[in-house]
Amino acid sequence: MISFPGYDDVIREIYYHNQDHVFEYWDELDDREKRSLLEDLSSVDISQLSVLFSTASDESQKKYSYTPAEYMPFPRTEEARARCREARSRGEQHVRDGKVAAFLVAGGQGTRLGFDGPKGAYPVGPVSGKSLFQIHGEKIRAYSKKYNTVIPWLIMTSVANHDETVEFFTTHKYFGLRKEHVYIFPQNMIPSLDFAGKLILKNRCSLFKNPDGHGGSLTALRTSGMITELERRGIETVSYFQVDNPLVKIIDPVFIGFHVMEESEISSKGMMKTGPKEKVGVFVHRSDGKTGILEYSDMTEEMQNARGPEGNLLYCMGNPAIHLFSLKFIDTITSGGALALPYHVAKKKIEALRSGGYAEIRGYKFEKFVFDAIPIARKTILLETLREEEFAPVKNKSGEDSVETARDLMNRLSFRWLAMQGIPVSEKTKVIEISPLRAIEPEDLSGDVPAREKIYLD
Repeated sequence: MISFPGYDDVIREIYYHNQDHVFEYWDELDDREKRSLLEDLSSVDISQLSVLFSTASDESQKKYSYTPAEYMPFPRTEEARARCREARSRGEQHVRDGKVAAFLVAGGQGTRLGFDGPKGAYPVGPVSGKSLFQIHGEKIRAYSKKYNTVIPWLIMTSVANHDETVEFFTTHKYFGLRKEHVYIFPQNMIPSLDFAGKLILKNRCSLFKNPDGHGGSLTALRTSGMITELERRGIETVSYFQVDNPLVKIIDPVFIGFHVMEESEISSKGMMKTGPKEKVGVFVHRSDGKTGILEYSDMTEEMQNARGPEGNLLYCMGNPAIHLFSLKFIDTITSGGALALPYHVAKKKIEALRSGGYAEIRGYKFEKFVFDAIPIARKTILLETLREEEFAPVKNKSGEDSVETARDLMNRLSFRWLAMQGIPVSEKTKVIEISPLRAIEPEDLSGDVPAREKIYLD
């Protein structure tokens, strides 16, 4: 058995679990490299590896039958609108009382956009060229001012973009927010395993790891110390959203109100699918009585095309990845108890260091999905939102769900808000962008609009 001062417990654990092949190059390493390898191993829950491998080897995954999920439709009657007014009142008070935090998942890079850097730094404003980060940050500033409160902003990065993200926020002075209310922390990494259940070396002094999925964002709240910090601040509700959606209503008092009134542990927004082939997950009711989300790739052709008596899609509620979590619920499912998000397994090709050289092997990568929290929760609700008001994903450089389509949707929403307020717009105006600092709801708008081709209302 090898030895190194200060790491005896880690070394014993590695040998006990028969993972000592990771020390194959030990005699070739200097002290700095040895410490680096042992630090990397220290970050791994070695006792969990057998559980992960059992998950990967288990071919008998639970199978369910499905029916469409029940949801609260967008209000189209006076009775429904009255309920929304009540929910809005409750939600606004919840925000004013300082009980809500915003949680942004921002681990992605801008590679698919042809952009070198964090995706959140990508300039998406149709007139201003503001980044996704700036648009989200200014929304939080506007909500905080409107409700005379402090809304902590939690931002989960990845190992790949953490330093760049921190630098971007520092350079832009946190977009007018106070630094002490913005928390930036990286996602956790989890080791991959080969088909024999063994750890894989990326190089002589580090393991091959991958991010633990968007579901790992909840675990990151615990490992970063954020659950404790939010409890200290009196936060009860966490608003979860993803970086690539510039239209998201980060703090929606109606949504928050229903979440609070129903004592929901996790609440979700859904949107009508554009058609049977739209590649988004759908909300379903499972045969075990739970609500969940079924990935598009797991839907049968029959399910995708199923129609109701009036010709509408049966599985119609798509997932825009907008959720509210009870902080107590997050605490429960990340505490290591019986309630926890399951791991999903993917078989992938991995470039590994083997026998003195690199080789492409087949191995298991593990990740968690945030929507797996839904069937675990004691109480959930699903609220319909209008996609044209709240969903403009920036995933591709061009074509579907692209920068172009997102800017177009932002432009259309600006025109719609002005029309709702009866504010005339010149025929020569083609593009309008409304700064969140000017308005975060149409009711915030007033005044005239200049007659120009492109307008930025700040």
